[in-house]
Amino acid sequence: MTQPRRQCGTMAAHHRLCESMPTYRETRAAIERRTHDLIETGCMMREKRLLFRIQVVVHVLYHDPVQRISMSQVRSQIQVLNRDFRLKNGNRKSIPRPWKGLAADAGVEFELAATDPAGQPSKGVTYTKTDRESFGTGDSLKTAKSGGVEAWDTRRYLNIWVAPLSGGLLGYAQFPGGPEETDGVVISYKSFGTRGTVAPPFHRGRTTTHEIGHFLNLYHLWGDMADCAGTDQCCDTPPQKLPNFGKPSFPKISCDNGPHGDMFMNYMDYSDDEVLCLFTEAQAARIVATLTGPRATLSPSPTPLT
Repeated sequence: MTQPRRQCGTMAAHHRLCESMPTYRETRAAIERRTHDLIETGCMMREKRLLFRIQVVVHVLYHDPVQRISMSQVRSQIQVLNRDFRLKNGNRKSIPRPWKGLAADAGVEFELAATDPAGQPSKGVTYTKTDRESFGTGDSLKTAKSGGVEAWDTRRYLNIWVAPLSGGLLGYAQFPGGPEETDGVVISYKSFGTRGTVAPPFHRGRTTTHEIGHFLNLYHLWGDMADCAGTDQCCDTPPQKLPNFGKPSFPKISCDNGPHGDMFMNYMDYSDDEVLCLFTEAQAARIVATLTGPRATLSPSPTPLT
């Protein structure tokens, strides 16, 4: 039996917006210029000591009853996110010695929204039965007229749609700078959280960690090029030629990046869930630049990081 491989649809969604939304390219370029300037001038050192708290709403779309995931499964994913983004994940001990000093606490915590956009009490989860058997990367699951459900105010909430996805797709995200009405993250019900409907090797919640990385303006490590010319815009992640799958052995060399090789255990690679275990300092700086810039309304009052 062929081992499943991670499939992320973020770049497909990105290219679709590049073609369909005239201002998207310019907005993305402006975001990148600001991010580069903040990191290059060192203006983020004070801000990096801040803790950002993000309100989450999970929109569960189900065609069959088994796809209607439980609150327990939803909470298990929030727990994973809070460990991964704060460098409290148990498997951080497996980070190879040369990179232990690069592993970063990104200073981001997530909690299910306690109130809805109208101010009414909420558990931070909505359930919607759909006539659609599955969804792709076209954002159809984000509107009721195409079998989905609309986002809550994307300036205040991180919207996560959990649904049956087609073609082995595990998830995708919208980079900062896209349309507000479709902003958020999409995850397969088979890879959301750590219990219930999840299936190995994507059963430890790292698909959502990966996609929220994109949502917070992180790229794939190989820069989505196949000739060693790609970049993720982070100075502390080694160049690599292609995504890694499964459970690579350290060191995995490509692009003349020896002796340590690819950082295949980084959340922004494609390795299996149990392998992924870190964001780097430069990735954390990009996250801070995003949460103090284009996504500042998600956490308008960060607190000192202790």
